This record gives sequence, structure tokens and C-alpha cells, in this order.
Amino acid sequence: MGHKVLLNAKEVNIILHRLACQLIENHGDFLDTVLIGIQPRGKHLANRLERILKETYKVKNIQLGHLDITFFRDDFRRSEKPLEANTTEINFLVEEKKIVFIDDVLFTGRSIRAALTAIQSFGRPREIELLVLIDRRFSRHLPIQPDYRGRQVDAINEEKVKVHWKENEGEDAVYLVKT
Repeated sequence: MGHKVLLNAKEVNIILHRLACQLIENHGDFLDTVLIGIQPRGKHLANRLERILKETYKVKNIQLGHLDITFFRDDFRRSEKPLEANTTEINFLVEEKKIVFIDDVLFTGRSIRAALTAIQSFGRPREIELLVLIDRRFSRHLPIQPDYRGRQVDAINEEKVKVHWKENEGEDAVYLVKT
């Protein structure tokens, strides 16, 4: 199983700051906007973006939540092993808010479809946008496109994009792995 480095730590950092600046451009003071990391892997990207927005760009009004989509997925009954749900932490109202869903890799679009269904349990947002670190643009099963993307990757189905975060895997990097 070989792998290729798509992004090193420096490139990941540059992309995170660019994404943060794009969010500031479009959402200003974040009074009407909430960030929601899609569990499990979008949580790490959302946490990192929140930290950059607060510490580097001094944005004060950020509301961050994490959304578990495990039982909203259309394939959750197909797994042989028992599923373990993640936690949903949304301690604010989403009614009439602008939501930015955050996930690490956009692949088929099915996770985003599940997130769109799951968020309805919390109210009716005014608008929903999507931010992803990696957009695998030729792999979509559903007509879903990101509003913010760190990098587009053209990968074939036998390749997997793996995002490593310093907090979990000890490094910031993105790899293309042949399976």
C-alpha cells in the first residue's frame, strides 16, 4: 500500500488561513453564522478553524458545534460491524442562522446529504454552506459541491485521501493512499 503526500504541514496551515479569511469575507462578525463540524473527521478541521479565527483574526462571536450523522447515512445498515455513534454538540439555535458545514474530505456527497437531514432536528437554517479541506471532484454520487475548498484532488476509486491532524496523528498532512 503506497502513499503520496498531497499536502505537508506548511501547506495545510496556509490553506487553513485562506479558508478562515474566506469565511471572514463572507460572514463578517459571525453574528448570524454558526460553524458545524461533521463527525467524526470534520470536527478536527472545525476546531482548528475556530482557533485560527479567534486567535489570529480576533473574531469573537463564533459558535461551533459538532454533528453526528451516523444514523442518518443511507448506508448505516450495510455494515457488518456494529456502529459507534459520535456525539452531537450543538448548544445553540440554528433557526434562521447561516450554517457552514465543515468536513475534511468531500467524496461521494453522502455524508453531506446525511448532515442536511440531521440538522433538521435542530431547526430550519436560513442558509447552509459547505467547507471542505479536500474536494475529490470526480467521485460524486450526489449533486453536492463545496462553497469553500482547500484543494481539489483528482483521485481514482482505488485511492483514498487520508487527512492527518497534529492533535490525533501527530502531524498535519494529507496523503493519497493506494488501497
